[in-house]
Amino acid sequence: MVKPDTWIKRMAVERKMIEPFVERQVSNGVISYGLSSYGYDFRVGNEFKILARDTAGVIDPKNFAPKILEDIKTETFAVIPPNCIVIARSVEYFRIPRNVITIAFGKSTYARCGILVNITPFEPEWEGHVTLSIVNTTSAPARIYANEGIAQVLFLESDEVCAVSYADKKGKYQAQGGITLPKV
Repeated sequence: MVKPDTWIKRMAVERKMIEPFVERQVSNGVISYGLSSYGYDFRVGNEFKILARDTAGVIDPKNFAPKILEDIKTETFAVIPPNCIVIARSVEYFRIPRNVITIAFGKSTYARCGILVNITPFEPEWEGHVTLSIVNTTSAPARIYANEGIAQVLFLESDEVCAVSYADKKGKYQAQGGITLPKV
């Protein structure tokens, strides 16, 4: 049996599954990122879309109004207001093999501060930057550090390839490069 970290490293190098790929855990003075024992801790980028303070009405995924979001670009951190959501993207670009699906979880460092990260699975043959939903569940402003760890992705490899991949379906979020808002 191949060790999980060896398999991830091989896939990242040979198939460019993760770019840029950091082959060891970086944790000195930062929220950790890079290769771990059974997964990969990826980073949040430096661009954020935050819910505007004066937003009124209903947020509708079928009729999403981009004007309700304010753009923030920072090299250090973004502050999320209390009980607010931020949309961001990963630094890393992922290319998932046809026989792999992933599960991603927000990092416990943020969860312990009431900051939750939601990420859907990366389906077989999906590729792109990961769009993240980051929620501050607290009554105080919360800080997110750009270019540092935000979540861990676990790779689940099947013995067989899937019948229909995300690429086969021509998925609407395929090859997303920036922060991608809801599409129907």
